[in-house]
Amino acid sequence: MSAVNAALRAARAQPGGAVGTVTLALIVLFALLAPQIAPYDIWEKAGAVYQPPSPEHLLGLDDAGADMTTLLLWGARTSLLVGFSAALIAMVIGGAIGLVAGYFGGRVDAITMRITDYLLVIPDIPLLLIVAAVWGRSLTSVILIIGLLSWTRTARVVRTQARGIRERVYVKRARSIGAGSLRVILHHVLPQTVPLLSTLTIFAVGNAILTETAIAFLGLGDPTAVSWGRLIQNAFDGQALSRGAWWAVVPPGLAVGVLIVSCTLVGRALEERLNPRLRGGHLSVRTFRVKP
Repeated sequence: MSAVNAALRAARAQPGGAVGTVTLALIVLFALLAPQIAPYDIWEKAGAVYQPPSPEHLLGLDDAGADMTTLLLWGARTSLLVGFSAALIAMVIGGAIGLVAGYFGGRVDAITMRITDYLLVIPDIPLLLIVAAVWGRSLTSVILIIGLLSWTRTARVVRTQARGIRERVYVKRARSIGAGSLRVILHHVLPQTVPLLSTLTIFAVGNAILTETAIAFLGLGDPTAVSWGRLIQNAFDGQALSRGAWWAVVPPGLAVGVLIVSCTLVGRALEERLNPRLRGGHLSVRTFRVKP
């Protein structure tokens, strides 16, 4: 009961985070259960092209006569796979570069941050399109492209925190008794950045899914994988809107929007929960309100 009470208190304190967490958990659950709960086979022609919603097909059919509910469930698996995998790659690369730059400083910091700055100012989508066209259109390529080009913001944020951590007393004490740089980073600096990395990872999942949707919509996604971006692309290629088949565009677009908002809500809740300064700032506003 204590765990339940604690969860309820946390939900009341951060209702946005609770809504985001529940929504994200439901999307992940539906994606995992897609093979069991999908009403039709993913490649099955269930009826006429762009058949409107009905009791048999709650979200209608697409330009190939496939059930949109089934496609949404399977598309969630692909979109989530891309989002979490690419975010993990970005966090590993960005976190490592940020830790090294922030801890060592000097020339190492200058070189790594200049490289980061150059990549940061390059427009993401054009660069992603060029790399996708060169590397190919497989799902693995899409994940690697997004992950390898999305680490810059993480590197800069982690580097700033690592610079502050290296000046703390316990870190200086560890260095003074002969601890090597690798040991200090792994045992003292890295654990202090884990809450920040967790928050950045949640934000990165939403960004990666949005990027994958853009790549798929522009025709450079994996043609053999069903994702929400691919569904939107198919709808536009099949002139769904001009034919009045809104159900082929709105559900996948709404799913992408809901997932990104959920990741944002969870990320902000984690940021407030794990950052004492933010938590203290919110408390001070509520506690010292000026009476009229």
